[in-house]
Parts: sequence; C-alpha cells; structure tokens
Amino acid sequence: MAEDRIENLRLSLMQDVLPVGLAMIARVKEGGASNVAELFTSVSDPLQQLRDEGESAAKTLRERLDEVSPGLGNPVMQVNVDVDEKIANFENNGDKDSLIKALDRIESRLLALEELLDNDTYEFTSSIESDE
Repeated sequence: MAEDRIENLRLSLMQDVLPVGLAMIARVKEGGASNVAELFTSVSDPLQQLRDEGESAAKTLRERLDEVSPGLGNPVMQVNVDVDEKIANFENNGDKDSLIKALDRIESRLLALEELLDNDTYEFTSSIESDE
C-alpha cells in the first residue's frame, strides 16, 4: 500500500508538477519573476496555462529519464489480467482433447486474421493503384 502511494506521488510529480515547474523556470529566464507573477493575475487558470506551456519540455525530460532507466520518466501503468480457469487449466486435468480443441480454435482465429489482413492489404493496394 505504501508503494502505491509513492508511485502515485511520482506519477503526479511527473505529469503535473514537472511541466508547471519547467514552464515557471522558462518564464523566469525569459522575463524574470515578474513574468510569472503577471501570469497569476492575468489568466483565469494559471496552473493549467503553465502546465500547457511546460508539457513539451517535460515530455522531453521524461523521455531522457526513460533512456536512463525504462519507466523512470514515463511510468508503466499497472494492468489487471483475468484468466479463464476453464481454458487455462490444462496442466491440472491432463485433458488432451480440450487442449487440441483450444489449439484448433487458436489456429482458426489466426487463419481468419491472416485472411483479413491479406484482404485489407489487397483492398488498400487496389485503392492506391486505382488512384494513379
């Protein structure tokens, strides 16, 4: 549970605080602290404005952090995976017929996918050739 809080904090820092901070630094370099203060008096949502301004620089920094260690700059999101026990439990019951049926089903789906991809490629290339 503590790990989730730390990960959520890191995610918030990378996605929300980093762009705002980088935009504020750029504004200070450009026109001094008064440039930042002026933004807070002239715009209805100054934090969103700063977030928008700094997003490009933050994205570049996050990508560089990922080069150092994958997932450091752009955190990997957790995924929940559910497994259908009826299909995945072949090792325990030793039912070869069920395994063969499942493999046949997978093979037929792969063949259907392959056929679909071949047809789409044909239609795509045919439409290109007819445009010429």
